[in-house]
Amino acid sequence: MLFVWATPLQANTLLVVGDSLSAAYGIPQSEGWVSLLEQELEQRNSRLRVVNASISGETSSGGLSRLPRLLQDYRPDLVLLELGANDGLRGTPLNIMEQNLRRMIELSQASDARVLLIGIRLPPNYGPQYTERFYQIYPQLAQEYGLPLVPFLLESVATDPRLMQRDGLHPNSDAQPILLQTVWKQLGPLLEQEGS
Repeated sequence: MLFVWATPLQANTLLVVGDSLSAAYGIPQSEGWVSLLEQELEQRNSRLRVVNASISGETSSGGLSRLPRLLQDYRPDLVLLELGANDGLRGTPLNIMEQNLRRMIELSQASDARVLLIGIRLPPNYGPQYTERFYQIYPQLAQEYGLPLVPFLLESVATDPRLMQRDGLHPNSDAQPILLQTVWKQLGPLLEQEGS
């Protein structure tokens, strides 16, 4: 489901393109970190509007297929790109995932949007070789394109059962403010540069 808090073509727009980690899977939508971000921006009297185009189960291929229309409809100034977890969980070849993320970065930059890349780690049971290669894609792309990077969205959350839902993959409501803090470390300075 697409949750939208902005009118298409509105200026000063922040677009979040992610999966269940940004779509508030398993918890009330209002408690997800993206909704908390919107509340934070409102408290700071920011002109920035938030469009959450995250979908539970989304892959990098799905995000890439939707992105051109999202960029056309919302003309975002900032794109928060949080995809890849489902690619990894499905064992998608890493070169395909990297190619999809690379294309999404390039499309966003071509539309004059700044990109914040949000990384993720896979559970260790996928094997050290695959999981480490997966994780390294994010800093490699960030360095190549000069992007701010959130290395691991679930930092300080993933290893704490009190902050995770029963499936062990999705953070619960208590974890959402921590996720926002993790993103804000990179997003806050970026917003200052944008004058938002």
